[in-house]
Amino acid sequence: MTDTEDVPDRPPVRLVSAGSGGDYLSFADALKTRGGRFVSLWGTTSPQRFVYAAFADPDGLLVLRTPDSNASRTFPSLTPFFPLASRPERTVRDVYRWTFEGLTDNRPWITQGDGRFAGDGSSSGGQDYPFVRVEGEGVHEIPVGPVHAGIIEPGHFRFQVVGEKVLRMEERLGYTHKGIRNLVNHRPVEDVSRLSSRISGDSAVAFQWAWSQAVESATETRPPERALWLRAILLERERIANHLGDLGALGNDAGFAFGLVQFGRLKEDLLRRNGQIFGHRYLMDTVRPGGVRIDPGDDALALLRKDVSLLQEEVRALKTIYDEHGGLQDRFAGTGVLDPLLAADWGLPGVAGRASGQMLDLRHNHPVRPYDTERVPVALAKRGDVGARVQVRFQELHHSLAFLESVLSTFPGLPGGPAETTLACPEGGSEGFGWIEGFRGEVLAWVRLDRDGCVEDAHFHDPSWLLWPALERAVPGNLVADFPLINKSFNLSYSGHDL
Repeated sequence: MTDTEDVPDRPPVRLVSAGSGGDYLSFADALKTRGGRFVSLWGTTSPQRFVYAAFADPDGLLVLRTPDSNASRTFPSLTPFFPLASRPERTVRDVYRWTFEGLTDNRPWITQGDGRFAGDGSSSGGQDYPFVRVEGEGVHEIPVGPVHAGIIEPGHFRFQVVGEKVLRMEERLGYTHKGIRNLVNHRPVEDVSRLSSRISGDSAVAFQWAWSQAVESATETRPPERALWLRAILLERERIANHLGDLGALGNDAGFAFGLVQFGRLKEDLLRRNGQIFGHRYLMDTVRPGGVRIDPGDDALALLRKDVSLLQEEVRALKTIYDEHGGLQDRFAGTGVLDPLLAADWGLPGVAGRASGQMLDLRHNHPVRPYDTERVPVALAKRGDVGARVQVRFQELHHSLAFLESVLSTFPGLPGGPAETTLACPEGGSEGFGWIEGFRGEVLAWVRLDRDGCVEDAHFHDPSWLLWPALERAVPGNLVADFPLINKSFNLSYSGHDL
């Protein structure tokens, strides 16, 4: 058994303090030059005004922390180097009324036109959001949402079209802004742990694990190795459930209801087993700082292993049906292409990025236990269309099931001992980071703890922040009727975005 001190329980993170805006931009420029990619950006006022910007490079997660310029609430914008920083910077500007020099998009992002939310509590008036409009003969506009014909959350899409062909599509999000930052401030860690699993319900385990990593980093606590293996089992079951649901919905959107029924049946079986063994269908409240809440017994682990074998057979059969169905492949091929060159320039993560040739997966690039010993291949495709995103999901299903089969077939090969440990007492002002590969992409969490061990401030990042702009680039050139299929092939989170 590997010594606990040698077990990698979180990815490498470096926090660098940039003393001025010039240093901040110099770091960003250097990062871009050596292939770094943007991950997240947020602001904080405790203990003073800082902007945090997180980037990924070959060495791990690099976080730049810079104070405002001469107490003027002014920061340099990263958008000249990293275009995906635009929406996070606009959000920080809306919430704190700070200025980002060089940010060319002056439109509000989370402040709605009817004044339902503004950082200082003021109303922004009743103006319509200034969508970019395409001018020309025969061009017309189609507004869709924010209320949709279903139970999905609100989001507005504005299409500029000629006939049935989309020239431009632009999103408007933020309708379910929940004020997560204010909810977590000065709350006990345990309270925020429960909240973390509800940031985006389909990514409950990923957010819980990232949050737990952040708290464990801040308190210098090492979770037991058994807890890490159980967390991975939970994370892969979450990934499998979501991919099963997405593949069924994609078949249905392409007119193949058989796929929806069959994949829906498999997902429902998996969710019921989650509820039976872990106490929650969507695995909420299963992971917390220091370990896991539920340590299944031997019989439960054996039952999970049996389920894996049955699911592998079913998925193989359905993949053959999808691959050989001419109507499906005709709808999937060439639809909603996300240019691999754009994906590379933006450093796009997750299923959407990997379907456009980006070999980015934290389980592979920066593995924690048990991914450092039970290796997971990177699912990859290069066409960047709906079909490629379908194939990546099938590959990831295969890899996740093989991972679980390997882990559970060595039963009782899971490390013994406890599955939870007590958190160490933090020093005042300690902070930590967590970074996990969820089913949609990279989930990040940051926390600052006060002297009493309560949460002074925290930030959560869903990969949808980076992928919603990519969806806008995949829609033009397609028919309006293809948008539901393209949109589903990305399957981005509204809730994870509207924090």
